[in-house]
Amino acid sequence: MIDAESGYMNGTTDHPSYAQVCGGSTGHAEAVKVVFDPTKTSFKQLMLRFFELCDPWGRPGESVDHGSQYRTAIFTANGEQLAQARALVAELAAQPQHAGQRFLTLIEPAQTFWRAEEYHQDYYKK
Repeated sequence: MIDAESGYMNGTTDHPSYAQVCGGSTGHAEAVKVVFDPTKTSFKQLMLRFFELCDPWGRPGESVDHGSQYRTAIFTANGEQLAQARALVAELAAQPQHAGQRFLTLIEPAQTFWRAEEYHQDYYKK
């Protein structure tokens, strides 16, 4: 990974604030924009790591946070990433341990990424 930035994706309000996104009226999801070198890490490797951290079969939301702003999603940058994400979902869903389970992570083409306020950057480090 080269860089990661906290922000908001796929909503209807330009330049949303954290308070607006938390209120649930903007349609945005809290997101992390990841910049990576595809010669060192593949998009599939990133997705698999994401699925280790955020269970794609589990309850939507984050800890005690619920609402569409906390939806689990992969926002794809282009058609190739979209196809790779859908193929990985099909591959994972075909595994016997996932029989009968519903895949809850959304796969959506990315819209505008809005950078979150500075106090959200490197949140866990701070």
